[in-house]
Amino acid sequence: MTQRLHLVFGGELTDPQHTTFRDTDAIDIVGIFPSYAKAYDAWKAAAQRTVDNAHMRYFIAHLHRLRDEGTEASPTEELG
Repeated sequence: MTQRLHLVFGGELTDPQHTTFRDTDAIDIVGIFPSYAKAYDAWKAAAQRTVDNAHMRYFIAHLHRLRDEGTEASPTEELG
Protein backbone atom coordinates (compact mmCIF):
# COMPACT_ATOMS: atom_id res chain seq x y z
CA MET A 1 0.00 0.00 0.00
CA THR A 2 1.36 3.40 -0.99
CA GLN A 3 1.71 5.90 1.82
CA ARG A 4 0.38 9.30 0.86
CA LEU A 5 2.19 12.11 2.64
CA HIS A 6 1.31 15.79 2.43
CA LEU A 7 3.52 18.71 3.48
CA VAL A 8 1.89 21.93 4.66
CA PHE A 9 4.11 25.00 4.51
CA GLY A 10 3.86 28.72 3.94
CA GLY A 11 5.35 32.13 4.32
CA GLU A 12 5.27 35.71 3.23
CA LEU A 13 5.33 36.28 -0.53
CA THR A 14 7.02 39.17 -2.33
CA ASP A 15 3.79 39.77 -4.27
CA PRO A 16 0.38 38.19 -3.55
CA GLN A 17 -0.05 37.51 -7.30
CA HIS A 18 3.03 35.22 -7.39
CA THR A 19 4.53 32.39 -5.36
CA THR A 20 7.99 33.79 -4.64
CA PHE A 21 8.79 33.83 -0.93
CA ARG A 22 10.15 37.05 0.58
CA ASP A 23 12.51 35.16 2.92
CA THR A 24 13.05 31.44 2.39
CA ASP A 25 14.74 31.19 5.81
CA ALA A 26 11.42 32.20 7.39
CA ILE A 27 9.24 29.58 5.68
CA ASP A 28 6.83 28.06 8.19
CA ILE A 29 6.81 24.26 8.01
CA VAL A 30 3.47 23.34 9.56
CA GLY A 31 4.04 19.60 9.24
CA ILE A 32 3.71 16.39 7.27
CA PHE A 33 0.34 14.65 7.33
CA PRO A 34 -0.77 11.12 6.36
CA SER A 35 -3.94 12.20 4.55
CA TYR A 36 -5.14 15.11 2.47
CA ALA A 37 -7.99 15.73 4.94
CA LYS A 38 -5.57 16.19 7.86
CA ALA A 39 -3.27 18.34 5.71
CA TYR A 40 -6.23 20.47 4.64
CA ASP A 41 -7.26 21.03 8.26
CA ALA A 42 -3.71 22.11 9.15
CA TRP A 43 -3.51 24.34 6.05
CA LYS A 44 -6.82 25.99 6.88
CA ALA A 45 -5.82 26.65 10.51
CA ALA A 46 -2.47 28.17 9.44
CA ALA A 47 -4.11 30.30 6.75
CA GLN A 48 -6.75 31.57 9.16
CA ARG A 49 -4.09 32.56 11.72
CA THR A 50 -2.47 34.82 9.12
CA VAL A 51 -5.60 36.12 7.38
CA ASP A 52 -4.71 39.75 8.21
CA ASN A 53 -1.50 39.59 6.14
CA ALA A 54 -2.37 39.59 2.42
CA HIS A 55 1.17 38.46 1.56
CA MET A 56 1.04 35.27 3.66
CA ARG A 57 0.18 32.05 1.81
CA TYR A 58 0.14 28.42 2.83
CA PHE A 59 0.38 25.46 0.48
CA ILE A 60 -0.17 21.70 0.50
CA ALA A 61 2.52 19.72 -1.31
CA HIS A 62 1.72 16.13 -2.26
CA LEU A 63 4.97 14.45 -1.21
CA HIS A 64 3.80 11.06 -2.45
CA ARG A 65 3.73 12.47 -5.98
CA LEU A 66 7.38 13.51 -5.75
CA ARG A 67 8.60 9.98 -5.21
CA ASP A 68 6.64 7.38 -7.13
CA GLU A 69 8.58 4.11 -7.10
CA GLY A 70 6.95 3.03 -10.37
CA THR A 71 8.32 6.04 -12.26
CA GLU A 72 11.75 6.09 -13.86
CA ALA A 73 14.33 8.10 -11.88
CA SER A 74 14.90 11.71 -12.84
CA PRO A 75 18.26 12.71 -14.37
CA THR A 76 19.31 14.46 -11.12
CA GLU A 77 18.73 11.29 -9.07
CA GLU A 78 21.03 9.40 -11.40
CA LEU A 79 23.92 11.82 -10.79
CA GLY A 80 24.68 10.46 -7.28
